[in-house]
Amino acid sequence: MARLKVRVAFQGELGAYSEEAVRRYWPGDTAEPVPARSCADVVRALENNAVDFGMLPIENSLAGSVVPTYDALADSRECWVVGEEILPIHHCLLALPGADIGAIRRVSSHPVALAQCGRFLERHRWMEAEAAYDTAGAARDLAASGDRTRAAIAGRGAAERFGLEILESEIEDRPDNQTRFLALARQQAVLTPGTEAHTAIIATTLNVPAALYRLLEPLAESGINLSKLDSRPTGEPWSYSFFLEIEHLSNDPKLAGVLAAMQGRAETLRILGHFPRAPRDVGAHALPLSASAMAPADLAAISPAVDQPALEGR
Repeated sequence: MARLKVRVAFQGELGAYSEEAVRRYWPGDTAEPVPARSCADVVRALENNAVDFGMLPIENSLAGSVVPTYDALADSRECWVVGEEILPIHHCLLALPGADIGAIRRVSSHPVALAQCGRFLERHRWMEAEAAYDTAGAARDLAASGDRTRAAIAGRGAAERFGLEILESEIEDRPDNQTRFLALARQQAVLTPGTEAHTAIIATTLNVPAALYRLLEPLAESGINLSKLDSRPTGEPWSYSFFLEIEHLSNDPKLAGVLAAMQGRAETLRILGHFPRAPRDVGAHALPLSASAMAPADLAAISPAVDQPALEGR
């Protein structure tokens, strides 16, 4: 009997880079990508059992952090980060067949994609850039418009899906442009001892001098590397949450003590997930267990990570 595919929610339309990330993370036609309008919708679909997993972009090597993903993770108490995928991103200028680049007056794409193509847009100032909710969504709307003065910035997959012509390719500011995606599940990943791993954390501190320094001090003292640090408003005026990622080996005996020390110095601290660290090569990914073969019935077999400390409840 054919094995069921896992259903994976992603932000955007079919043809988006996020769909490609899903298919790379779950290779061999083992996943059914499920489009969602927003990052928050991806998390809600996972929390409501409408899908088995989620996939969200967290940062781009040119444009930086993807803020809606941080906000969606901060608002969730039922989703865990279980893996990551690093995807090379090569943007194309798409238009209707027969369009001329000199006649293009408007170009639309996701704001993060537009930011990655700043030099191209600077050289083509007659094009007015406008934000869309998704790269593939911009391509779909362009195909439906019939307007040869419009263009979209998206990938080759979107061009093929919507029958658009590529006027220029690889228009990103750097050829090594990459986006890192996080795989999400309703339960934690189980990591083999000694796995190169990340732990993602959200924390708040009191608004006093050296509060952030004191929060991070246990990492420095233990030799655990802080690989990412961002802040986001909590919603309360002039109050901020800190998103951190740290690098370690799973089952590192120092980890539980370090996290406990950090919790003691934080106002709040919550673990978002322990997950395998993808090699920092273009197109790299790391799977939780044998996630590429997971079917919905397998999900109950995922047990909490063995090195998960007893920190604030989720």
